[in-house]
Amino acid sequence: MTRIRLDMPRRLVITKAGSPSVLDVIEMPMPEPQAGEVRVEVHFAGINFADTLMRLGFYRPRPPFPFTPGYEVSGIIHSLGKDVTEFEVGQRVVAAMSNGGQASHVIAAVSRVIPLPDEMSLEKAASMPVTYLTAHHMLHHLGNLKSTDTVLIHGGAGGVGTAALQLCQWAGIDKVWATASGHKADIIKQYGGIPIDRHNQDFVEVIKQATGGRGVDHILDPISGENLKRSLKVLAMGGKVYSFGMSSAAPSSKRSLLKAYMAWRKTPKLDPMKMMSRNQGIFGVHMGTWNDEVVMTSQLQRILEGVKDGVLDPVIDSIFDVEDADKAHQHIHDAKNIGKVLLRFK
Repeated sequence: MTRIRLDMPRRLVITKAGSPSVLDVIEMPMPEPQAGEVRVEVHFAGINFADTLMRLGFYRPRPPFPFTPGYEVSGIIHSLGKDVTEFEVGQRVVAAMSNGGQASHVIAAVSRVIPLPDEMSLEKAASMPVTYLTAHHMLHHLGNLKSTDTVLIHGGAGGVGTAALQLCQWAGIDKVWATASGHKADIIKQYGGIPIDRHNQDFVEVIKQATGGRGVDHILDPISGENLKRSLKVLAMGGKVYSFGMSSAAPSSKRSLLKAYMAWRKTPKLDPMKMMSRNQGIFGVHMGTWNDEVVMTSQLQRILEGVKDGVLDPVIDSIFDVEDADKAHQHIHDAKNIGKVLLRFK
């Protein structure tokens, strides 16, 4: 990876589809905010599994190569566009980006920027937008989550998984199951979940036995493929599945079109008539393409309230310097992370 002067504006780029070695850091011109925009000096940027899938060339939509990924940043207001009065230079903020967040300086619309309370660290703030927005959007905006509901979370120890566990705990849900590797069971228990060892237990049998065959009301699935097909077997009458990724297409850090194709082939072909008879629904969720700013902002505000009140607490696994982004991607591919992985720019 190229080493450049740290006092220069710089950004991470995915140069082409491939392994983490295709990541590079390059210098860039200082971006200028226009009317209704601010420039943020980025201190931390979040990495999501979607970034690794885009790097492999499997995620859509994505810009043409080379491009800068990144959906969330925290930092300091560096400059204001014309007529911007909501913020001031030097103010600590978090921003939800449509892409391009993994850079030392980013331009964001004021509608996507939220000031931070004094008690929230910039590290915690950068861990929040994608994971908590995705989980909140699925469970509350789409799912109308009730305290009497039951939930199954796949990838329960990851960023979205730990966020979803905390949101369920906040909502007073008694029965939440979460799949993960066996050594990650403690984090699931910490947030009120019932762990299912994804390598040594059959989650279909566990859920059927625990619910007397009824199934669960909500299933969060970032894996897709065969996992989604099996998840539908334990979806209760009137239940909802939220598909928000396809990690089965990328079981390693190397690009394999064959594995991606096989994962796609195993993804269930949905039968609307069958789902109609059981009053079930399935949602495809991608917060990067969600364009209702009012809904997004209101959800972010509620999440911030939860953090401020101490009921939500972003789980940070590790922080890598942006120059070590390749190591960060490998860390995620190796499923070593419990919670969020961040890139550090300052």
